[in-house]
Amino acid sequence: MKTIFTYKASAVLLAGCFFLFSCENDPKDFPPPKQVGIEEAKDIHITFTNGGRTKSILTAPLMLRVQDTVPYTEFPKTLFVNFYNEQQVIESTLKANYAKYKEQQSIIFLRDSVRVINIANGDTLYCRELYWDRSRTGNEFYTDKPVRVRTKTQIIDGTGLDAGQDFKNWHITYPTGVINVPQSQFPQ
Repeated sequence: MKTIFTYKASAVLLAGCFFLFSCENDPKDFPPPKQVGIEEAKDIHITFTNGGRTKSILTAPLMLRVQDTVPYTEFPKTLFVNFYNEQQVIESTLKANYAKYKEQQSIIFLRDSVRVINIANGDTLYCRELYWDRSRTGNEFYTDKPVRVRTKTQIIDGTGLDAGQDFKNWHITYPTGVINVPQSQFPQ
């Protein structure tokens, strides 16, 4: 009886080892996992309103909404926004080749050929990276990267910028180069 038990125990042990070491899969044999949680929309036209008045209109050829641990919306093929004043007239425009909206922070990160134009005075901001945060009233646009502002009479380069989304008032944190100041504006 003792020998039968030993044979059974040996057979079970051998069968268990066979199952543990007999299977091996090559990862190349399986297709890559599909991306899940991504919604895609084309030819986007979004109107943002407040109290029934249009505040901005966003257009983009492609929008991806990603349901990740931190959800976000991405505009990988350009983004264009018209901002409207209280009289429903376009006061400024924004264009970027890429944008990412971080939903939990309510911040939009813009990059690649970012341009903001004030329609009334023509002041134009050029930069590689810019943030747009609606909670920063009066300073919705900001960056700590190099910027260039072109006005009717001058070009000002610098690093860092704060500006309202109408781009009427802007402040370059660290301007570089020569800036012409009229003599009437020098302190006495």
